Amino acid sequence: MDMERSQLSGGSLQISTEVLVKIARLAALEVSGIARVEADPKPLPKANLQRPVTVVMKDGIAEITIRLYVKYECAVRTACAKVQENIKNTIQNMTGITVSKVNVVVVGLEEEAETKE
Repeated sequence: MDMERSQLSGGSLQISTEVLVKIARLAALEVSGIARVEADPKPLPKANLQRPVTVVMKDGIAEITIRLYVKYECAVRTACAKVQENIKNTIQNMTGITVSKVNVVVVGLEEEAETKE
């Protein structure tokens, strides 16, 4: 578990990358048209198993990749742009960590009948 460290006037602050993962996931789900955040269900070799949200920290700057399903009736491009914006703004506002980019991978469409279950 990686930690992002920053100095405060009275000490220091450490934020786990797992916290950034959780913030990104919740921020994505706030966007209309996003059904769920989940990796591709195709069986992959265990070494290549992908997580739904990954955060890579380089020099105190975060790069986020999120894999999600969108609802069938939504405009995919518009929803994904809103996901990028919402994740970036939410993480920067809540933590003060700069987000360089948010990569969105649409792994599937979810039909209306699937979302009601």
